[in-house]
Amino acid sequence: MMRARPISRDVLVEELAELIAGRPREAWVRVAVDGAPAARPEALADELVAPLRLRGRPVLRVSAGDFLRPASLRLEHGRTDPDAFYEDWLDVKALRREVLEPLDAGGSGRVLPALWNSSVDRAYRAPYEELPPGGVALVDGTLLLGHGLPFDVSVHVWLSPGALSRGTPEEERWRLPAYERYEREARPQRSADVVVRADHPDRPAVLTGS
Repeated sequence: MMRARPISRDVLVEELAELIAGRPREAWVRVAVDGAPAARPEALADELVAPLRLRGRPVLRVSAGDFLRPASLRLEHGRTDPDAFYEDWLDVKALRREVLEPLDAGGSGRVLPALWNSSVDRAYRAPYEELPPGGVALVDGTLLLGHGLPFDVSVHVWLSPGALSRGTPEEERWRLPAYERYEREARPQRSADVVVRADHPDRPAVLTGS
């Protein structure tokens, strides 16, 4: 059973920044901010940038949405297949190779911030960026956990089933079974370092085990 600790949005951001900045100063920190689009994980990731920089941590923002597979692979089973969305949309190998593994201990620190523009189905051709030691890669996205990706800190922004259903646009409701499967199989509420309930974005709560 999970217990909810109410918290203001500002205090939540500060607590997360302290947790991330508390990692060893000389080491890179790879952070996942995970959640369905209706939970707006990208907004929370964006809010962490300034507090981390104030704590002396260089920050590079990355969106997992820029590491989707080409349409020929992603949509092989159609545009509205929830199992394909769950299993095949994210280019897990590319995200690992281009963003996370370069930030392993002894890695190069050279990160590709964006790979594939899914709206036009072609490569971004973005240049690599050097993240200095001690820097933080903030990666937002959906269905990020459960792939064995080497994140050092993981935050799952959770919505109750009702809030998730209400917040998902009609044209994306076919994805709801994928989110249900994710909760059931990847169990992000158990695997994430921090779970944030965000049914009311301005009144979040941190969920902890009893």
